[in-house]
Amino acid sequence: MIYTALGDSITFGENASSLAKAYPHLTVSILNSSSCKVRGLVLARPGWSSYDLLDAVIWRGDSIISRSAVVSVWIGGVDLANAALFSFKTKQPLAAKQFVANYRRNLSGILTRIKKGSRARVICCTQYNPFPNSPLAVEWVDGLNRTINELARSYDAAVAPAHAWFEGKQADLIYGYQNGKIEDALSGFLPIHPNDRGHRVIATKLAPYLILQK
Repeated sequence: MIYTALGDSITFGENASSLAKAYPHLTVSILNSSSCKVRGLVLARPGWSSYDLLDAVIWRGDSIISRSAVVSVWIGGVDLANAALFSFKTKQPLAAKQFVANYRRNLSGILTRIKKGSRARVICCTQYNPFPNSPLAVEWVDGLNRTINELARSYDAAVAPAHAWFEGKQADLIYGYQNGKIEDALSGFLPIHPNDRGHRVIATKLAPYLILQK
């Protein structure tokens, strides 16, 4: 079975101690240690927004996705972080409708491309909140996850609730976690990626979604 993980810096393994410690590789290792035989592929880069991932899927993903039995999609953190930081720095309210519309269009394009190019089962991962102590971040992440759930249902995709796996445990699972507030990111370092423990939690929770039929 070929499993392809699509995403951004989280899926790429940013801030993991090695790529082998990133959740896509750990997930494959977990499955291969059981009765499954799985080959893992990753299409992800640090800094990718949903638009960047859509572009990569269109121009580079077809040959990978067409051979995949299951595909996970984890995208949106960069979209949200960029919008939130711009709003915070400029003191302008986040244009929530425009943000959601742009994200919805890009994620819909990604899912459409996967469905047209393969028979792979699709798993959409929700986004955990790296800034749980900022009410605006709570609101924005909740809105992002509602969009993910709505689109997943419309495309007959499963939803892996990564937000629930991290809820209340962010300080232990996020690399460089400080105060859990948007202001923590103003220094230029984004404390948003899983540490090795966080990647292990993701892999352990995600693995059953790859092998269980809906």
